[in-house]
Amino acid sequence: MLFRSDTGAVIIPTVEGTRPLLVELQALVANTPYVPPRRTSDAVDMKRIQLLLAVLEKRVHLPLGTCDVYVKAAGGIRIDEPAADLGLCVAMASSFAGRRPREKSIVFGEVGLSGEVRAVSQAALRVKEAARLGFKTAILPEKNAQQLKNSVADIELLSAATVGEALKLAMPRRES
Repeated sequence: MLFRSDTGAVIIPTVEGTRPLLVELQALVANTPYVPPRRTSDAVDMKRIQLLLAVLEKRVHLPLGTCDVYVKAAGGIRIDEPAADLGLCVAMASSFAGRRPREKSIVFGEVGLSGEVRAVSQAALRVKEAARLGFKTAILPEKNAQQLKNSVADIELLSAATVGEALKLAMPRRES
């Protein structure tokens, strides 16, 4: 399991049926002189990636319009649930900014077109599995954090209402 975060890599807790799986999502975002820029993924639907790139550009003001974007999930797993949205945003922003996400953390939440982070189902299952595997922090929607604040131990819950807030939590400025 990846505990030390690399630029553009995050762990998301996804649920297959009733089984939680922690999956490493990787993104590579690079400037390109070619028009149109290339966007590829075999792990996530391209329409979802394009939508999330538009949210990052419009709501967080990341200039991603001239960047190639490559996304994959370690192990070749296909991700098709909305709970992966926030993890995808963090992975792409991390690669673009060249900043590592918080170590020993998971990220999940659905992202709306206005940049809000929406609650997802089975949040307790996702967080408990991460805590069981040794993760120390969960970055999740505010509503899910409120529901879980008294029921989950051994893991810090950091809640976000917007993608911008989540990026600040996921990639804190480190003192030199």
